[in-house]
Amino acid sequence: MAHEHGNLPLCDSHEAHHEIIDSISLPEDEHFFCLAEFFSVMGDSTRIKILYLLFEGEMCVCDISEKLSMSMSAISHQLRILKDARLVKYRKIGKSVLYSLDDEHVKTIINMGVEHIEE
Repeated sequence: MAHEHGNLPLCDSHEAHHEIIDSISLPEDEHFFCLAEFFSVMGDSTRIKILYLLFEGEMCVCDISEKLSMSMSAISHQLRILKDARLVKYRKIGKSVLYSLDDEHVKTIINMGVEHIEE
């Protein structure tokens, strides 16, 4: 039998609290799959560094490569993953390709993560 303590039921049995679980609706599984994929892409420190660099504006692969002391092919590979996840976008100027954050949400998400770990 559950006992109330404030608004939280306390468990003293192995019975579910149906008044709680019945009031909660979850999105479709596809929603959670996409969210997990998003966090998987964000779960790489090199990709986070690239996104952090792009806070300041557009950069080309060679500049990102130089700043992170990594090969241009390694940076290109990471940028392709970020582009596929819609975290970065690019534009071409002649033969040059400039990368930038896809939108302000990306910066907000990273800043919120920084706030959380610095608490």
